[in-house]
Amino acid sequence: MTVLESKWHLTRETVGNDRLSVIMPVYNLASTIKENLADTARLFDSHGVNCELVPVDDGSSDGTKNAIVEFAAGFSSRSVTLKPVFLDRNGGKGSALKAGFAASTGKFVLLLDGDLDINPKQTPLFFAQMASDGSDIVVGSKRHPRSVVQYPWHRRLVSAVYFSLVKASIGLPITDTQTGMKLFRREVLGEALARMLVKSYAFDLELLSIAFQRGAKISEAPVVIRFGNKFGALKPSTVKSMALDSLAVFYRLQILKYYAKAEATGDVPPGFSVSVVVACPGDSAMLRQCIAGVMAQTRKNVEMIILPDGPESGIPQDGVVRVVPTGKVRPAEKRNIGIREAKGDAVAFIDDDAYPDGRWLENALRYFSDPGVGAVGGPGATPPGDPFLARAGGRVYSNILVSGNYRYRYVAGGVRRDVDDFPSCNLIVRKSLLEKIGGYRTDFWPGEDTLLCKDIVDSGMRIVYDPWSVVYHHRRALFAPHLRQLGRYAFHRGYFVKRFPSNSLHLSYFVPSLFVAYIVALAAFLPFPLPAWMRLAAAAPAMLYFALALLTSFSTSPAMWIATFAGVVATHATYGVRFVQGLFAKSAPCEFIGKDRAR
Repeated sequence: MTVLESKWHLTRETVGNDRLSVIMPVYNLASTIKENLADTARLFDSHGVNCELVPVDDGSSDGTKNAIVEFAAGFSSRSVTLKPVFLDRNGGKGSALKAGFAASTGKFVLLLDGDLDINPKQTPLFFAQMASDGSDIVVGSKRHPRSVVQYPWHRRLVSAVYFSLVKASIGLPITDTQTGMKLFRREVLGEALARMLVKSYAFDLELLSIAFQRGAKISEAPVVIRFGNKFGALKPSTVKSMALDSLAVFYRLQILKYYAKAEATGDVPPGFSVSVVVACPGDSAMLRQCIAGVMAQTRKNVEMIILPDGPESGIPQDGVVRVVPTGKVRPAEKRNIGIREAKGDAVAFIDDDAYPDGRWLENALRYFSDPGVGAVGGPGATPPGDPFLARAGGRVYSNILVSGNYRYRYVAGGVRRDVDDFPSCNLIVRKSLLEKIGGYRTDFWPGEDTLLCKDIVDSGMRIVYDPWSVVYHHRRALFAPHLRQLGRYAFHRGYFVKRFPSNSLHLSYFVPSLFVAYIVALAAFLPFPLPAWMRLAAAAPAMLYFALALLTSFSTSPAMWIATFAGVVATHATYGVRFVQGLFAKSAPCEFIGKDRAR
């Protein structure tokens, strides 16, 4: 028996009657994916290794999905099963791996890049290393002394610099994090994935950092890599994203100690069902997009309740979608009707001008394995296909100067956290809890979701924000529609500060009003004959503000940069004025049912 054959024997013995799950993230590999899958399946079949092959198409746009479907139709093997996974949108390597892991069942999990830059023939070396070191993870390393790497010089340079920074800041006991072949014990990978936040560029770094901090033993194995001429120049945007993601991992790992404290989500309770409730005035193209997004969810135990003003014969109804006309009432009243109609264990609220990511419900519902969690919310990101001024409005909301600590509501990413207030465009609540607290209050609009969250927290239940439970929320266009909507929110927030302070009395809500008061005082102060130094000192905060607004609004498109900058300033001014109006108002518009108009 040769050395390599003995290592294949060890691999078979280690996997035994269980199985090895080979997860292969793929993106735009239509021309090669069938051959790559065939070669991989043939390899494990020929060595008698019980294996499940899990190719994950990460929203490819070149026919990769069709190629995988064609391959699966004619696939047959003694030792290998095929479990393709298809994602509707490109979400990055992290999303693809999470989806593949959820579909897999093996005791051991091999991560293998779908382009097969690293040949899976090297698999037994990884199992041998795992057995020799008693490790939980084995990572292929380009810097291993026995590795053979044909690698472009500029990639070597970037890799060396990146490794040096990672070694100094993170302290992982390995020399390479980015090579596309890694072997895990299932329980270790599951624990790390349950705490993952990065979806793309620093995914490997975060995954290994979490596992290492939580006590996993990591080893390295040699690899043979021949890239040929596939790699061109690195894009500056890629380098920037990689650097920012890596800094975020360092911050969460070493400063926040987030991964050590982050709870792992459990499995969705058996038989747990969900009712998706959509309040709307009537049929629309955006509503159809929302329906399509819910129908494409990976979580299938779902019903959808559409709540238009009147009968809508054009909306398709079947065993999943129901239309319940409500009359011309406000969103809170519509949603309460939806709660009464809902048959699910949880009620997921989403706006008719929003549509969900394909794994929205799957990611969110896992938190309900904890009986102390009453609700889950996630980001409402601006769709990339929105018109120019709508995208500008989305950039204003996601600007750090505008949303501050609440920026996570508008940008996918960030860390999990408990919150006390969250908008109903992406909020999932236990039905039993909704029934206990009486659903939404109907004497306010907007602001009814703030009061619902107050009632949830007051009941002793948690509201969890999950950065992976994403919906895409179409924005109001700059400037008038955006500012009208914002003004309503600001007025009610000001009113709620004195009426319902528990989740509204926060200093950050006062900042725009203080800024407006400063600008008014500055305008009154400057006409007086004063020394130049005094004028400069008085104007310095304003100059700093405008410089920061300009910097944080940056876009490579000059038009978008200018629009965002102007939107940030206008947003602060509008919010500041309307907040004060609400703060001193004796009652809020829409406080009483007779004083409101439905959307």
